[in-house]
Amino acid sequence: MVAVREYERADGTKVRAHTRWAPGARNEMFKAAVFVAAVIAIGGGTGGNGETGTASTDGSGKSPKPVSTAVYPVGFPGWDKPAPRPSPTVSYPIRWDRSE
Repeated sequence: MVAVREYERADGTKVRAHTRWAPGARNEMFKAAVFVAAVIAIGGGTGGNGETGTASTDGSGKSPKPVSTAVYPVGFPGWDKPAPRPSPTVSYPIRWDRSE
């Protein structure tokens, strides 16, 4: 904040001492407020202990317990097959000795 001391205008009006925002501060404060509002709106969680908004099938108000859906041992397609070997792209011999 900028402090303005008491002064007298050219037409004789006395101006009391006051404070005002620095140039551009209102714009920056507006941007910060919009950012904070967006974070709150996007975050949106309950923010509580998790009891509000929970649904249960038996009407007791408790959340259902998690159940494992994993199948062990884990398998992948082609796991038991050997990997294919690369094959040459040409069938004629290529001379590597380029000194001749």
